[in-house]
Amino acid sequence: MTDFRIERLQFNQAAVAVWGQRNHQHRDWPVVYTLNSNDQVYVGESLDAGGRLRQHLDQRKKSQLVEARVIIDETFNKSACLDLESYLIQLFHGDGRQVLNGNAGVVDGSYFQRQRYRKRFREIFDRLRADGLFEATIEEIENSDLFKLSPFKSLTEQQGDAVVSIIQGLLADLRGDPGTGTVIEGGPGTGKTVVAIFLVKMLRDIGSWDGEPFESETYLSGMFTPENAATLEGLRIGLVVPQQSLRKSIQAVFAKTPGLTADMVLSPFDVGKSEHPWDLLVVDETHRLNQRANQTSAQKNREFAEINIKLFRSDGPEHTQLDWIKELSHQQVLLVDIKQRVRPADLNASMLAEVCSEALSQGRLHRLTSQMRVRAGEDYVDYVRRILSQTPPTRPIDFGEYDVRFFDDIGQMVSAIKNRNADEGLARLLAGYAWSWESKKDSRRADIVFPNLELQWNSRVVDWVDSPKSVDEVGSIHTIQGYDLNYAGVIIGRDLRYDPVSASLKFDREHYYDKKGKQNNPGQKLSDADLLEYVQNIYSVLLTRGIRGTYLHVVDEHLREYLRPYFAGGRPG
Repeated sequence: MTDFRIERLQFNQAAVAVWGQRNHQHRDWPVVYTLNSNDQVYVGESLDAGGRLRQHLDQRKKSQLVEARVIIDETFNKSACLDLESYLIQLFHGDGRQVLNGNAGVVDGSYFQRQRYRKRFREIFDRLRADGLFEATIEEIENSDLFKLSPFKSLTEQQGDAVVSIIQGLLADLRGDPGTGTVIEGGPGTGKTVVAIFLVKMLRDIGSWDGEPFESETYLSGMFTPENAATLEGLRIGLVVPQQSLRKSIQAVFAKTPGLTADMVLSPFDVGKSEHPWDLLVVDETHRLNQRANQTSAQKNREFAEINIKLFRSDGPEHTQLDWIKELSHQQVLLVDIKQRVRPADLNASMLAEVCSEALSQGRLHRLTSQMRVRAGEDYVDYVRRILSQTPPTRPIDFGEYDVRFFDDIGQMVSAIKNRNADEGLARLLAGYAWSWESKKDSRRADIVFPNLELQWNSRVVDWVDSPKSVDEVGSIHTIQGYDLNYAGVIIGRDLRYDPVSASLKFDREHYYDKKGKQNNPGQKLSDADLLEYVQNIYSVLLTRGIRGTYLHVVDEHLREYLRPYFAGGRPG
């Protein structure tokens, strides 16, 4: 490819007028440009950069921007410019900039020689970073929560179709009689959280749209009409996230995103205690909402009862946090994966199945199947779930470029994960809750003890993945559900065993230390078979956290030999 150049100019009428007349490529060539101030940035693409920059000068939202950079390459075409525009928007947001773009123009399409262009894009990024527009490296940005949880993601066709259908349904309901709730169903790595965040951002963008035309028409930009803007203007929208750690991470993303605020991201208790209803609540990880069960503290137990009495005049066991959400919102979008229930307090499977069935009957169920996380392909998640079920696969699969390793020596796996973290970042050890949390009371105590190795559980629950000590610790399901890693080193403890006599998986209650994970709800008596299902779900989640690879060590000898053949397609530990 030929070289590119980045032309820099002040963003004012005089400088733009002079620049526009200087070269024919300033008026008639596909380019990408950035407009920025100290903390804000806008990215665009145009065939007439000079004319487009003049238009931006007349727009109130961009009047505070002070300089422009125009990226010109002799080989650019419209498709490459759209791709670079999308790429830079995502990187700027991941670097902590206030990105003024809406997310309707973020596209992800194939085109001729895309991989060659992508190499050039990294060179362009390096040039912009050297010029002060970026602080972090691409690797640092892509490993950050701001990037992974950004609303400026390029949606897959499945995700985009779901977003359009949901918005159309919501608009119809707001203009007529309220319909039933919408459900998005999908396994790990299918991008449910991405869709939830993207949807909230797009609804806010449509509701605040000022009529400014889009530079590029996409299937999403067609949703921006005066009628839709009037319908969605001022809509009270909330994103409910049951898990504390993930909620804090998403709040940080919303705080740095124009049009969104951290207080839009809610716990179920925030919803229940509110005196005012929402127009729309989007619920991520709906399966982690609670039934009437013993909560994590006495205060939460009191609050649960108080909310039930306030809303339903009784504190009966039939009232759940999902009931709170339905009572306090006119519309709901529920994101569900029944097989990611990991505690008895989670909504029961039959209730979630009923929610999905009702949405299906109303044409409001959207299923996501395309694998966005794990590079082993769409079959990997189902493969892991089947391995950990009573009906395992008949033969191992080829993991392709996905780095799977089966370790007999835990010390070697720990070293391998630390090496991956040093090389690529975001490699962490994870384990089932098969060891007691001794270090919680005494930070000098070890928790997970092997003959030649001692490890500790996560020293914090919120933002553990990004904490400085996390590479030397072991994360539990409660720190990692909803997050992506580059590499996951998973320890399967003795809470899960294999019985060679009955040729079946068994739950070992004696070696399961999650007190809330085996606590009966009112009127409930959990059997070992019931708890086995939760433990299988937990390990399925842990084994699907790694984007680039999963390393595995199994404590129980019989289970180790049972699982070994299923990971034969990976590299030996």
